[in-house]
Amino acid sequence: MPRRILITGGSGFIGTNLVERYRTEADAVLSLDPVAPRHPEHDKLWRPVDPLDAAALRTAFTDFAPTHVLHFGARTDLDGSRLLDYDANIRGVTNAIEALRETSSVERVVFASSRMVCRIDHRPRDAEDYSPPNAYGESKVVGELLVRQARLDRPWVIVRPTSIWGPWFDVPYKTFFLAVARGRYFNVRGQVVRKSFGFVGNLVHQVESLLAAPADQIAGKTMYLGDYPPIDVGEMAERIRQRVGARPVRSVPRVVLEPVAKGGDVLRRLGWDEPPLTTFRLDNLVTEMVFDLAPIREVVGELPYTMEQGVDITVDWLRERGEV
Repeated sequence: MPRRILITGGSGFIGTNLVERYRTEADAVLSLDPVAPRHPEHDKLWRPVDPLDAAALRTAFTDFAPTHVLHFGARTDLDGSRLLDYDANIRGVTNAIEALRETSSVERVVFASSRMVCRIDHRPRDAEDYSPPNAYGESKVVGELLVRQARLDRPWVIVRPTSIWGPWFDVPYKTFFLAVARGRYFNVRGQVVRKSFGFVGNLVHQVESLLAAPADQIAGKTMYLGDYPPIDVGEMAERIRQRVGARPVRSVPRVVLEPVAKGGDVLRRLGWDEPPLTTFRLDNLVTEMVFDLAPIREVVGELPYTMEQGVDITVDWLRERGEV
């Protein structure tokens, strides 16, 4: 059947990869984002619409008449300190829901949330067992609740991308690749840490599977998106190192890193946006982060890319841009 895909946040990292997939796979694609596309070939598919502009969003929906909507428009940085700083993740969801109510052509909707509705050391009992670590996570909790309360009359699913990396990415995972490539990355000595990271090519495949699956298999559900099984971060760093020909990754005792991380906290308070290490990042380095990906695996089955293949594709993309 013909498919017309509308993607909010199409100029973001994940949105760019979704637009790239559907510009050849769908009958028509429309990217809505207040920011111009990262990929120059997406300009003709883009309309400068902010999800906070309810009237413009409704007009874009009704004019395009999508069959499928991927709502990935959001503020995703962690710099905000108040819920109000993330109005795009709350009022933006409300506006998308209202636009959907007025667009009868829509057959299925994917709403993007985030893994940060819970701390990385928290294992939720169910979809509404929340423990957000910051204002960004709180805003995504509110967004999820708004979707569930809306009781839309067509199939919808909430997805929580884990830590996603790959072409067109930015901080923090691009920083990770570049740190390894430049010999600045280190492992914490004695720590083997597993993480539910996800290569963006696999995430795009998972989203496509959600659009194609029987409605009763996905409707009203909340699913994490990421690679399975979890990866060993040290093994991923070694693959990056080998691919770029960087020097061996160093191993540093945690007791040495803790004062450096506290110094990074001070630098951040003084205005340095991205100090090399903070206590938040150090905790992330040593804390296992494993999510329940069984629900998405039941829908998708095996993924098209291994971690090694994803690293190779990403390094090649960085090389094309002259960054490694």
